[in-house]
Amino acid sequence: MDNKVTVTYRGEKYSYPEGTTLMKVAEDFQKNYDHPIVLAMENNKLRELFHTVEDGSELEFRTLADPSGHKAYKRSMCLLLIKSFYDVVGGDRMERFKVEFSIGAGYYCSIKGDFDLTDELTEKVKNRMQELIDKDMPINKKTYPMEEIRKFCIDSKMLDKSRLFHYRMSSTVNMYSINDFKDYYYGFMVPSTGYLKYFDLVHYKDGLIIQMPERAEPLKVPPIKEMPRLFNTMMEATRWNEVMGVEAVGDLNDIISAGRMNELILVQEALMESKIVEIAEDIIKNKKKFVMIAGPSSSGKTTFSHRLAIQLAAHGMKPHTIGLDDYFVNRENTPLDADGKKDYECLEALDIEIFNKHMNELMNGNRVELPKYNFITGEREYKGDFLEMGKEDVLVIEGIHGLNDKLSYSLPRESKYKIYISALTTLNIDEHNRIPTTDGRLIRRLVRDYRTRGASASRTLGMWASVRRGEEKNIFPFQEGADAMFNSALIYELSVLKQFAEPLLFSITPDDPGYHEALRLLKFLQYFLGISTEGLPKNSLVREFVGGSCFEVG
Repeated sequence: MDNKVTVTYRGEKYSYPEGTTLMKVAEDFQKNYDHPIVLAMENNKLRELFHTVEDGSELEFRTLADPSGHKAYKRSMCLLLIKSFYDVVGGDRMERFKVEFSIGAGYYCSIKGDFDLTDELTEKVKNRMQELIDKDMPINKKTYPMEEIRKFCIDSKMLDKSRLFHYRMSSTVNMYSINDFKDYYYGFMVPSTGYLKYFDLVHYKDGLIIQMPERAEPLKVPPIKEMPRLFNTMMEATRWNEVMGVEAVGDLNDIISAGRMNELILVQEALMESKIVEIAEDIIKNKKKFVMIAGPSSSGKTTFSHRLAIQLAAHGMKPHTIGLDDYFVNRENTPLDADGKKDYECLEALDIEIFNKHMNELMNGNRVELPKYNFITGEREYKGDFLEMGKEDVLVIEGIHGLNDKLSYSLPRESKYKIYISALTTLNIDEHNRIPTTDGRLIRRLVRDYRTRGASASRTLGMWASVRRGEEKNIFPFQEGADAMFNSALIYELSVLKQFAEPLLFSITPDDPGYHEALRLLKFLQYFLGISTEGLPKNSLVREFVGGSCFEVG
């Protein structure tokens, strides 16, 4: 008689033959989900579907529309793409394949080797990907001794992975493979290539874009959006990384362990300051009176505003910083969102009429009393903060709606200089594992919110999805309309943030909704060696999050 295992799914018990995979179990419950199941939750632990189900388990499933499932899809697509590229051109002709950064719904990849990247070659790789998808080949996972994998990485010319593993204390490492092509990936994968039905591959600039579905519509591949300003900013940061010799985490750890961090910090800070000077000079040259700064959460907008104001002053201008938060409507008048909660991120949460009235009066040379929003009482207050603008005066205005012309509808376009700021991480874990820019910003926010507001990591993680929705609606649609784009990511910052973030993440318990995200971030931070804040300049942007800034940054 066959042995049976019993599992619980949504309060009901089900029996399966011993050795049944989670993938087989998922087939029975797929009807309860709108999108394909790609991962399982077994006893509150995230599991890949090739695992066999355990007796007494409580099961739930994750689909392509869930954050963990969507990440697994994109990660698996990278393995399929790289495997297919090697199949088409041959490993002996390959020098490097690097997944560079996110651009819209896709990843931009650069490739070096003994071949020309053409439309024709791209089409061959795309066809090979489709061929492997149609064959529904298993994506296998196997554990190897660390020393064996280090040798494999050197032999395969994956030196970035070899450096990465040099700093791992584990004696083993998990590798994924399709047929005989194996590679290392940070995080879980889908069980087979047949799950990877939705993609496009395009020859773009000097590389490729692998276009994938967005999580909101996981069965649809959106068209590639032209984002020249964002693309050029990301490429500029990538070139900076190459110049500094820090393209992946292993490179950064090498510099830390060699005691050369002080030089790296000074060079990175100098590069950032030179970009701020360039923006300040452009503002002055074009005689702009209103500098509008916007960017997603934890981009370092406040520190950037202060540093820009200093450069404007150094060039003979008289800058005045204004926070759009001071133009909030009184709390009782704040609009409500779809859940009936006060929506502080919508444009209507600001008193647009008063803002435009004040800005026009200032532009016309009149004296204006500026408001200050009292976050305790929830009301705007006027306490004698008067301003009158002369020839050298310029307003530096910071807030999430700064790039939206509906905010400053009455101001002439020629009077405004728009700046989009974001922490656009271009450092990779290794050449095939990129670091999402949202992860860097989330870790910044975890650290800052605890330090300045006493907010727990659980609370910050719980709010993050709502924050991201607000960014998608109110900020990202306007980024390409900016006059300048500023990348606030520091190549060394995660090594600084690590020791602040880890205790906060470890405090999250298994019964917390953010537990699995905390585990993911903890695993991610393990790749980095930590460094002290002692050598950081007082005006460093990262001090907005860890403390010790010479500016008033909250």
